[in-house]
Amino acid sequence: MAIRESNNDIQLFKVFMDPGVTEPLNEVILSGKLSQYEKVTEFEKHLSAYIGNSNLLTMNSATSALHLAYHLLKSPIPELKFPGLDLNDEVLTTPLTCVATNWPILANNLKIKWVDINKNLNLDIIDLKQKLSKKTKIISIVHWGGYPANLDELKDVQRYCEEKFGFRPIIIEDCAHSFGAEYKGQKLGNHGNIVIYSFQAIKHLTCGDGGLLVLPIKELYERGKLLRWFGISRETKNKQKDFKVEDNIKEYGFKFHMNDINATIGLHNLPFSVENLRIHRDNASYYLKEFNDINCVELLETNLNINAAWWTFTFFINNLNEFISFMKKKNINVSQVHGRNDNHDTVSEFKVKLPNLDKILERLICIPVGWWITHDDRKYIVQCIKEWDKLLEK
Repeated sequence: MAIRESNNDIQLFKVFMDPGVTEPLNEVILSGKLSQYEKVTEFEKHLSAYIGNSNLLTMNSATSALHLAYHLLKSPIPELKFPGLDLNDEVLTTPLTCVATNWPILANNLKIKWVDINKNLNLDIIDLKQKLSKKTKIISIVHWGGYPANLDELKDVQRYCEEKFGFRPIIIEDCAHSFGAEYKGQKLGNHGNIVIYSFQAIKHLTCGDGGLLVLPIKELYERGKLLRWFGISRETKNKQKDFKVEDNIKEYGFKFHMNDINATIGLHNLPFSVENLRIHRDNASYYLKEFNDINCVELLETNLNINAAWWTFTFFINNLNEFISFMKKKNINVSQVHGRNDNHDTVSEFKVKLPNLDKILERLICIPVGWWITHDDRKYIVQCIKEWDKLLEK
């Protein structure tokens, strides 16, 4: 029987905060500059260097970033061979995610078309191809648990649509789980798509709350920069004769910008995210090795082209509800993390059969893998799962 000295729960998620942030945060709070000022600019410079793309905008949440992304796509973008959005155009999207991924679709008067998932919990490319139409303007993907989807397959889909329909659908990558993840040696945000990161409390990098919109071309970046703050240029506003009165607004926008309070938190947590990410990956590597010999565990398929961020460690197991109860008795927090979005009443009109998702949700589970998991913790977790495996054999 697995034994552990502490009776405290091993948490599935935990907030990381640099203890040294309190003094600089206090300085910002007392400075009188609480909105978007120098700290936001500094944070964006550091993020640009880390990700490798300067066309990025910090936001007050990843949800706001998604909402703005859809709004930006309402206009044609010739450089991306994109015709713009019409009322009731479709977004092919995953039902297995936080609802924050999909509600901005509805908020922008677009139609959801659900796509089934594969064994990596990302979009099933076969089902996706069967559901393409001339109304498919956007493909929304989520890199589940920090495990990147196959972006090459999605590029092929874009080329196919260009040949058949005369335009290339935009791919929006929801990277809320995936800060630091890489595809073919490049961080997500460098593959020609629109990318959204989350800096919410329990993510790899937190600002308390916040998000990031990474754009593939300068034109979208410049427009987004205006529209995240009502359509007002912060660069020219202070040059007006009356500094409190805005210049002519050519396109309305939103109040989606990040503030200096959240940016200060992000600036001080960012240097720690590299080491924290290394621990996530090290713990995941340990699990991958240990679980190879456990009959009751079925691992996700691996891809040599990716370097996952491992926000969660997900696998498949039988007798799911009993397993959750067993792990709870062992003081280990486990969960499916996100339920299916397609069962909510607000999207009932879009309901379709998703046989892969039906089967997967009977067995899907996530276990703790993060920076707070010690070597003793992960060893205990593996011992408990081996104990569960033996119970199933009886």
